[in-house]
Formats: sequence, structure tokens, C-alpha cells
Amino acid sequence: MQRLKTREVKIGNLIIGGNHPVRIQTMTTTDTMDTEATVNQTIRCIEFGAELVRITAPSKKEAENLLNIKNELTKRGYSTPLVADIHFTPNAAEIAARIVEKVRVNPGNYVDKKKFEQIEYTDEEYAEEIDRIRERFTPLVLICKEHGTAMRIGTNHGSLSDRIMSRYGDTAIGMVESAMEFLRIARDNDYHQIVLSMKSSNPKVMIEAYRLLVKHMQDEFGECYPLHLGVTEAGDGEDGRIKSAIGIGTLLSEGIGDTIRVSLTEEPEMELSVCRNILERYEIRDGRVENEKQKSTVKIQQEKSPISNLPSQISHLKSVFNVIADTSKIPVLSTKHFELFGYTYNEADDKWSISDQAADYVFCNEVPRFSLPGTIGVLTYYQQWLPYCANPHCYPLFDILQYIEQGQYVHHEKLNFVMMDANPNAYAENVRTTIFEQLKQDRTAILCLSSTRQEAIEDIRNLCYELKKNSIPNQVIIITDNSSDSMDKALIQYSVEAGSLLLEGWLNGVCFGFQFGQPVVNEAEVESQVSMLNSISFGILQATRTRISKTEYISCPSCGRTLFDLQETTAKIRAVTNHLKGVKIAIMGCIVNGPGEMADADFGYVGSGVGKITLYKNKEIVKRNIDSDVAVEELINLIKENGAWVDAM
Repeated sequence: MQRLKTREVKIGNLIIGGNHPVRIQTMTTTDTMDTEATVNQTIRCIEFGAELVRITAPSKKEAENLLNIKNELTKRGYSTPLVADIHFTPNAAEIAARIVEKVRVNPGNYVDKKKFEQIEYTDEEYAEEIDRIRERFTPLVLICKEHGTAMRIGTNHGSLSDRIMSRYGDTAIGMVESAMEFLRIARDNDYHQIVLSMKSSNPKVMIEAYRLLVKHMQDEFGECYPLHLGVTEAGDGEDGRIKSAIGIGTLLSEGIGDTIRVSLTEEPEMELSVCRNILERYEIRDGRVENEKQKSTVKIQQEKSPISNLPSQISHLKSVFNVIADTSKIPVLSTKHFELFGYTYNEADDKWSISDQAADYVFCNEVPRFSLPGTIGVLTYYQQWLPYCANPHCYPLFDILQYIEQGQYVHHEKLNFVMMDANPNAYAENVRTTIFEQLKQDRTAILCLSSTRQEAIEDIRNLCYELKKNSIPNQVIIITDNSSDSMDKALIQYSVEAGSLLLEGWLNGVCFGFQFGQPVVNEAEVESQVSMLNSISFGILQATRTRISKTEYISCPSCGRTLFDLQETTAKIRAVTNHLKGVKIAIMGCIVNGPGEMADADFGYVGSGVGKITLYKNKEIVKRNIDSDVAVEELINLIKENGAWVDAM
């Protein structure tokens, strides 16, 4: 994979950008004033592969203690660069810049304030505010320049200042302009040791912001600074990994990104293995592409409008984004197997119960011989389908070459699933022309696209775009198989390939298969994979906001500012709210990450002091400084008071 050409930035003994590898990093969760604990955790992170380690410095005293931490690390033989994380406190940044190799500032709260106020600025008043920022930010720039300290200008979607919000709104372009203001000041002082980031808890916003930032830097400066990629407040477990993989992996697959962090509400060491899995999947530790080539690539992607904007002429496929459960590794399905993808059969009542994460179709080798719930369709290869062709809920799966010879075959009157390789070299030009001509005449065909090439996303995107240009609005499902040695690695491929295309509006459904890198031990292992793939499918649809099937948690990774046990509290809140389909709950460790970082959460649970919690509805404080012992119960009461609560089944 070739990558965007960026400036080189030196961070201690490490160089980011240029022709250097993509670097991985994480952040400590200890109290910065606890030197021993922070040093020990930093060493664990380094030994797990961190090439940079970030440490919070919320005030002058923590910034000053970075010297003790750095000296102790040096004494123990570690020289990995340290990054001071700064919010609100320019004085702390100026102290830290003289000690550590890099400082991170957030332009949304470094000088500007966020009180959720709408203020109308004239051009003159806006210019005066920029001058005020220049006056306050320039001293840090000069200190960094003097001491050879690098800087990350890190914009967060949820903490855009009132000034930026008033002029640009809650938008990706607002995020870009927030960073560009600070970057222009740095450049005016001939300071270039800068890395930038555009983080959001919503992968779609995050991806759009980075793409826009690249374009704006190229248009205004004729060059790009290195980019640090991350999805902020991604959460924990499978959901956190899916969100991060979609956001980070999509951009890396386009050649954008020089350093990454996966923000999980887990121990910091756990983030690093996910980083490695993402980089390993896309083999992008090396290689670059010149700016003009990358610039044209970004431009092409901006010009391509999603196929989903076309009026679909297919009325028979379900209107929701569809999930196909692949059970082809199970020889014969029983009612018990249907529990793996959301259906439970009660033999005494002869009834099916259906969960919010019930697959829409099941792909199988042999059509089940028992009565099925009416909400699921059965999909099987053409020859296996023929004996059941009279069953209106059973559909054939054709190879594309079978399909174009359709005169020889019986077809389903409503839906026919057609497998096609999106590799541009898969078919001769005359065959491709025949395929397109036939699709124009057949609105029953659902295209199931796949590509085994490293450029799978580009292959499928380009084919969808070609279909659009030829006025072929047939719906598209992605089929992605994986033969990794672990589901953790496979999840990266599923998330990036399906997630990026879902965000761009090209897909109407997903079907994931697992080829098993190791020999299958028993049927229980196969069943476990089917269940996990169904969960991942719905997780990706949720992360891309294309189909909501569960509660969404926006949970920050812990750090030295955190005022309660984030992992324990997140698990406690999840346990009592995970049935609230579509409700978004933010769990933030401190005021730095809330309310701003909560972005579009419906309800917020934010640490406001030791043992104290403040509850929010959207961005408004509802209950302040509640004792943490009763805060979860009070959160439930708040959800109930606002009509968002339902009892668990």
C-alpha cells in the first residue's frame, strides 16, 4: 500500500512521516503524580510495542512531574518518546514542552472556551479572536521550536469551541478549520515539527474530517504534515475495535496516516495489539505516493456520489441494511443452530422468538426441512435451491456466469442473489458488457460482490460507481471471507472493507465468512464462529449508523485525569442498559472528556470530582455531583424520566 507523502517530524529519537513506518502509540491511565505507577505502566506499554507513550498533564504540577517520570525511565534504560496531553492549561503545555519530546494541544479548549453558547461574530470580531489565539499560542510554539519539541494539534469533534461552532457548525469542516488556525500560526513562526489529528467517536465524521484536512493542507500549503489517526471514545470490547478499525483502517487503506492509536476503555497494553492487527492487515509500514497522485485520489473519492442516492427499483429486498448469516460450514441446520444468529425456537409453543440482532437471510448448504420464522429468507446454491423453487422464502445464489446464461435456468420471481468478483480483471470486457446489459433488464438481481485482492475496497467501490454510471441501481451486498488465525484479525478486515463502503452508501448488506486458518476441531468451534460473525455484522452496521440494533456506548479510555474506575463502571452501566436499542450513553472519566467529547450522546455519565458524578441529557447538566454509589441508579431514573427506558425482556 502506497501512502500520502508527508513532512518528516522528529520526536526524540523517532521520526514520523516521510518514508518512515506508521508508528503505534497508547496512553497511560495512572495518576501522573504517581511517578512509580506511571513509570511502570509506561514500561509495560513500551514492552508491548508502543513507539510513543502519552501521559496526561492537566495542570502545572503534573507537567512538572513529567521530569521525574522521564528521568526514571532514562535511568531504567528507556528512551521511548513521551507526549504530554494538554487541555485548558497553556501554562502546563509550556512547562511540559521543555521536558518531554512532544506536547498535544486541543485547539477547541487550549485558548477558546466551550460553554455551548451561540455567538454571532462579525468578520472583524472573528479576526480579533484569531489575534487573541495567536498571542496565547505563539509562546508555546517558540518554546517547542527552541527545545526541539514536537507538537500534535489534536482536534476533537466533541470539543469544538463555541467560536468554531458558531461559524462552521458541528461539522467536519469546522474540525479542519480549528486545526488549520493553529497550524497557520505555527508556520508563521517557521515551526514545522507538527502532527495533526481529527478525532471523533463517529467514524464517518472522523474519516470525512481527515480527508478534508489533507485536501486543505495541499491546497493552501502544497504539502501535508503527518497525521495521527484515531477514533476517540470508541468504547471497549468488540464495539470499540470495530469503530476503531473502520475509522483508522479506512484511511490507512487510502494511504492516509503516519501514526495510530486505538482508544479502548481497557488497559493501554490491549490497544497495541489492535494497532498491530490493523497495520498487519494492510501491510503499510512502508511505501509512499507523491502528493499529486494522492491529491487526485482524494478528489475522485469526493466526486463519487453514493449509489444509495439513486432511487432503487427493487421493492422485494428488505428496506433495512441486511445481514446474511453464513452457515455453509454446518452440514445440516437444526432449530438450535438458529440461535447462533438471533432466532430461538420454543418447541412446546411451536413458536419462534426473534432478537434485535436476528439475521435477515441464512446461507446454507441444504434447505432446512422444518418450519422457519417468516422473517428470514433461506439462500442456497442454485442446484440445492431447485427442489425448493416453489418456496417463496427460499432464494437461489448464482455465479455470475450462470446468471448471464439465465435462459437455461429457473429463476425466483422476486429475488436472485448473484455472486460477482469485483476484481477489474476478473472477466473479459465482452463478458462484463453482457453482465451490465442483463442487469439493466433484471431488477430481481442482488449483486453479492467480493474481491480477494488487497485493493478490495477500491475494487468494490469502483464497480459500484461503474454500475451507477450505467444507470444500474441493483442493490449490493458485500461478501468477505477471511482465513486469519484469529477472529481478532478477521474483525479488522470485515470492519474496514464493509464499514468504509457502508459509510459511503454503496452497500445494502453484508455477509461474512471465515475460512479458518487452523484446522477446525469440532462443530462447536464452527458454531462459535457463526455466532461471532453475526455479532460483528450488526456491530459494523451499528458503528456506521446504518442499522441500529443495540445500545451504543461512547466511552473514553481511562487516563490520569479519570475520577473513577472506567472499566468497572462501564461494565456496570452496560449490564443494566444493554437492552435499550438505539440509546446512546456516554461514560466519561472527567470534565475534559465531557460534555464536549460526548458529541451526540443522549445521556452522559461524567466524573466531576472524587466519588462524584454529573449526569447529562445531551449536553445539558441535569444532576450535578451525585455520589458515585447511587449514580448508576440515578442514570436509570434519568433515562426513565425522558421516556427512553423499556424493561428488559
